[in-house]
Amino acid sequence: MTSLRPSKPSPAENPRRVISRRTLLLGGLGVAALSGPAVAGYAGVEATALLEVTRYALKPRGWPSGQRLTITVLADLHAGGPNMGLQRIRDIVDTANALRSDIVLLLGDFVATHRFVTEPVPAPLWAAELSRLKATLGTYAILGNHDWWFEQTQIRRVLAAAGIPLMENDAALLGEPGARFWLAGLGDQLAVPLGGGHFRGADDLPATMAKVVTDDPVVLMVHEPDIFTEVPDRVSLTLAGHTHGGQVRMPLIWPAFVPSQYGARFAYGHIVEDGRDLIVSGGLGTSIVPMRIGVPPEIVHVTLG
Repeated sequence: MTSLRPSKPSPAENPRRVISRRTLLLGGLGVAALSGPAVAGYAGVEATALLEVTRYALKPRGWPSGQRLTITVLADLHAGGPNMGLQRIRDIVDTANALRSDIVLLLGDFVATHRFVTEPVPAPLWAAELSRLKATLGTYAILGNHDWWFEQTQIRRVLAAAGIPLMENDAALLGEPGARFWLAGLGDQLAVPLGGGHFRGADDLPATMAKVVTDDPVVLMVHEPDIFTEVPDRVSLTLAGHTHGGQVRMPLIWPAFVPSQYGARFAYGHIVEDGRDLIVSGGLGTSIVPMRIGVPPEIVHVTLG
């Protein structure tokens, strides 16, 4: 059974402050639109049309020399137009499949919940597209905060129907003998809003790590990167989403807009602290408004070993 514990307050993700965040962001974008219409227009194009594959190659602590593993990471899909319609999701899946990775990991936030959705994409449809993902070791998922807040029951159902295991405070030993590793997935850290910028998390890191019962290396999936301060050395690599890389990298908005209690510390990219490795994806979709500036949608491809 998943135990719920209070998580540290994260004001940027407090649902009771969404209006103030939206006002801030729309205000900043409004200034940009007035001072340069091309900037605002590009922000929509960047979210809708661009798609990058960001590649990392590393040998993190505890990962055996010569043990090669390729990982495709899809984070923060936020299905729903104008920037994440059904065809766009199909294109993302096709691009991901072309990478021919050993495993595909989905890091949560599957639905768009902003007020500007122009093309709803029902959960069974985006899940059917994700079911087309191909990898030797399969596709695995965790839930994000938006999944918990808005459509949790349906999202769990469609992922199960798509044959995509949900890793929630769980760990599984994968791979062939001599090249095995543990894949662990953490429950969401902002699962239940309590008000006042506080949340009750569905995450249980100690219980998750207790399921790792051999010396094989560990890859950990989390939605919010803030938990990285608590991740033990036993984990070779932590993979996170949630931040969208800030989504809008503009003066006065970024890094203040990064939804993390640590500001820009875990906003994006490959972060190494005390010999521990974290990769934070910039994600695919959008939150609050369907725009991106300076943080194109990306698929992350990681090669270990």
